Amino acid sequence: MPRIRHTRALALLGASALLLTFTGCGDDDDSGSSDSTTSSTTTTVEEPAEEGTVSAYFLRDEVVGPVARDATGVAVAEAAMEGLLNGPSADEAELGFATTIPVGTELLAVSIEDGLATVDLSDEFTSGGGSASMTGRVAQVVFTLTQFDSVDAVSFEVEGDPLTELGGEGVLLDAPQTRADWEPLSPAILVESPLPFAEVTSPLRLSGTANTFEAMFHVTITDGEGLVVYDEPAQATSGTGTRGTFDVTATFEVPRDGMGSVVVFEESAEDGARTNLVEIPIQVS
Repeated sequence: MPRIRHTRALALLGASALLLTFTGCGDDDDSGSSDSTTSSTTTTVEEPAEEGTVSAYFLRDEVVGPVARDATGVAVAEAAMEGLLNGPSADEAELGFATTIPVGTELLAVSIEDGLATVDLSDEFTSGGGSASMTGRVAQVVFTLTQFDSVDAVSFEVEGDPLTELGGEGVLLDAPQTRADWEPLSPAILVESPLPFAEVTSPLRLSGTANTFEAMFHVTITDGEGLVVYDEPAQATSGTGTRGTFDVTATFEVPRDGMGSVVVFEESAEDGARTNLVEIPIQVS
């Protein structure tokens, strides 16, 4: 969970990293320092699941959720962060996606070294809002950068200086931040593919993470007329307090092309009611 300041002393986190240069999603380009006195190995970010696409994580129903951003011919970590800082689109906002990152926040640099992403943001990032706003904006950045296999944790800087504490509520950032640190802001079922408004066909691969009772949840897919074309249980690698991963392949026939949806949810053990429901609009054909 995010840590709030009490009597704990803060330790400054020094973050030294090289600026990543990626030239497209299809090229894995190892970068490193050629300085004669120092050397460092920079880990390349893995190719996004969908060519030319990365995810930006906004808040929806007070937890994180991903949307697609174009990264064709652009450094993928930079593209993901710029997509995040630009905020949700009008269509995404209609679905309930929002951001607590202040308007005007700029990306100054992002680098990845030995599994640690260091992101340098302008001082607008620290302005305004209470604890919910502060924790939300940190979680958005952490989830956005840890979508890449080469990133395990995120270190924050503002205007080139290490950021060890955020806001008057004292959100501590004096250690690298992981997704596990922000589990309270992760939905019970986090679908990371497909992303909202994606064009899909059968078979459809659904992947992400889940922390549900006995790792079980349910997947329903509808077509352009709202008819159910797939309705099956699914299971993550772990659950009941431990987040696991899932990778489900759904095969279906579509009577009518159009805007359908993927709906994931838990079924209540008490009365079968749908809980922790997430709906993702998709273009089905």
